[in-house]
Parts: sequence; structure tokens; C-alpha cells
Amino acid sequence: MNLTPHSSLYSSDPVSAYNRLKEAFPRLIETQVSLAEHSSFGVGGPADLFVRVRTTGQLCELIKAANELGVPFEVIGAGTNLLVADRGCRGLVICNCIMGLEVSGRRITIAAGEDYMALVNAASVVGLTGMEFAAGIWGTVGGAVVGNAGAYGSEICDVMVEAEIVDRKGDIRTEKTPYFEFDYRSSKLKKTREIVVSATVELKPGEKEQISSRVQEILTIRGEKHPRIPNSAGSFFKNIVDPTQPYGKLPAGKLLDEVGAKELSHGGARVYEKHANILINSGTATAQDIRELADILRERTLEKHGIRLEEEVVSIGEFD
Repeated sequence: MNLTPHSSLYSSDPVSAYNRLKEAFPRLIETQVSLAEHSSFGVGGPADLFVRVRTTGQLCELIKAANELGVPFEVIGAGTNLLVADRGCRGLVICNCIMGLEVSGRRITIAAGEDYMALVNAASVVGLTGMEFAAGIWGTVGGAVVGNAGAYGSEICDVMVEAEIVDRKGDIRTEKTPYFEFDYRSSKLKKTREIVVSATVELKPGEKEQISSRVQEILTIRGEKHPRIPNSAGSFFKNIVDPTQPYGKLPAGKLLDEVGAKELSHGGARVYEKHANILINSGTATAQDIRELADILRERTLEKHGIRLEEEVVSIGEFD
């Protein structure tokens, strides 16, 4: 095993810690896995250690073992809202692949590793309304909770009643919605870095045909405005909270359009010609190219509009 982690991150010898962690989970942990394969941008270096967890027990055990050995860890989902540094990530990267879905009356409990769209589909099939807004949103349920994913004036916080989470010590508990301190594209979990295991939403009875029709309508609109193009992460920047605007948000794409974003490129990264808030890896981009293009866009918007855009995309690893 050829591992060259940065020893400054560890209280003990890092290679020894890596080896001991891998020995404790011999059939789970992989080494030097390319994270470009786990990010929709298709860029990023390797994880020193990488594991796909499929049960809550595995997740808790891994976190406790990593803490005991002093190995830092990151948790990712589908990687649809993720930019990984070219040098990759030191320590352990845990990919949350916990699956499962259960319907009980007006409530649906769904595991964090499930696609967000699976929740939309499940609600539609059983005739429950309230999840239509999420049609076509990329990513997993876990990521949706952490980032309070939403559209058309609705967010997951509007329907979620509780979620099961694992803290950074590896202990599991269930918390009601107020605990998460949801805000626009944000939650308390972005600070505590607790990990979602499952979420429970409570919806209202509705007509299946009407629900399906609305889902298809939103999918059509999204397909036109936010096409799922390769090597992209969807909207890069958050919209700006503004009560005077439709749905209470001023689109970041509008501001970016006004600074000529669609004409910009940097290295192998460019702005999508049909949407100024979507950055693309043209095929040769590095993560640093994307990072620097985002910085250019932010500075142009600040200079012209006096507004500093906040990123919706999450960055991990060692950037320059």
C-alpha cells in the first residue's frame, strides 16, 4: 500500500493509522480511490482511504474507529453538488450509500443514500402531495437535508418532521425539524457536520393524476432551464434572498448574466452558454480551473452589483 498522507493532520504516525483502520475493515476500505468518479464535475484527486457504507452500524463503527486512530474523515453522497480539490482528500472519505424507503400513512421515511427523486416518485405513487417541488433536483436525500434543497418557493424543511443523524463521535439519535435550524440552502448540519441517516416527511393526501401532472410539468421546466449536462453541478451559487422577487429570491444567474458570465472560460472550465450560474468542465478542466472561474464570477458580480455571491456547491480537499 503506497500512502503518503500529510502527517500534520495526525497526532500519531499517519501510515500506521491508515493501516490499522484498513485492517479493522478489510472488506470495506479501499485506498487511493479517484474522487473524480464521485463528483458530477468529473474532477478531483484521490482519497487516501475510501469506503461505501450501506448500514447505519457500519457508519457508526467507522467514525468511532477513525476518531480513535486520529484519522480525519469527510462524508459525501452522490457528489452532484461537490467540487473536489486536485490533490484529493487526506484521511477517510465515507460515501453514504444507506438505502431504504418506508411509507406509513401520510409519512415517508427515506434513507440518506436514496436519490431525492425517489422521494418524489414514492409520494406520487401513493397519492401524497407536497414533494412535487423537488422533481428533478439532483442528489441524495442526505444532501437535500444538509442543504435544505428546494425550488419554486418550497424546501425540504417545509415537509420534514424529523431525521436520524450520526454525530462526529459516531453516536446516533433522532431530532425533530427545529433542531436543524434550516435556512435558505443551509442547515445547522453544515456547522456541526453531523451525518444524515434518514429523514421522515409528512405530506397531504392528493389526487395521483394531479400530482403526477405537476411532477412532469416541473421536470419539463427544469429540463429547459437546468438541463442535466455532463461534468456540471447545476447552480454553482445560491440565489439572493429578496422578498420583492418571485419565490422571494433574486436569481444569481440574472446577476451573472449582466456581468457577461456566459462568455467566460478559464482553463478547461467554462460557463454554460444557456445558464450563467452553471459551470462546466469542458473535458480538460482541473478543480482549480473551476475554483478560479468561480472566483472571477464572484468578483465581477461584487464589483458591478455590490453583492457577494455565496456558493451552493461544497468544496472539499486541499485547494491552493
